[in-house]
Amino acid sequence: MIIPRSDIADAEIQQFFETYWGSSKMIVSSGEYDCTMLDGYAYIDDDEQIRGLITYTLRGPACEIISLDALDEGIGIGTRLVERVERRAVDDHCEHVRVITTNDNTHALLFYQKKGFRFHRIVTGAVDDARKRKPTIPLIASNGIPIQDEIILRKGVDTNPGVR
Repeated sequence: MIIPRSDIADAEIQQFFETYWGSSKMIVSSGEYDCTMLDGYAYIDDDEQIRGLITYTLRGPACEIISLDALDEGIGIGTRLVERVERRAVDDHCEHVRVITTNDNTHALLFYQKKGFRFHRIVTGAVDDARKRKPTIPLIASNGIPIQDEIILRKGVDTNPGVR
């Protein structure tokens, strides 16, 4: 079941980020975020455990996904969470949903493209800059790719789905 992030205790959200990200602090080219303070949605299993979590921010014409985690891959949790944020973007009259990922994150790049996101921009050296403020960002990913750049993907929002 998908529920608003606000329905979950702050301490539980903090623990989730510490467990899976090492910190709730996220630094990307669009800004620095404490993911525990952002709006979002969680996928909760029958035992009321968080199995997926997405956070986002609304900025002008954009809804930006800041984090997405699906602990059980391949069963649609990530897809359902992204779709829920896309519906929120429509409700808030956004023009597009965007997401920033790093050049090494081939899994995310494939996932978002399958969901209709397209490459919008590459921010060369963005991770190198972020690492100056957050030294815990690794230099090399587990797949052996140096982590250096950000890739911004974007998807237009159909604000009038019934009108063609």
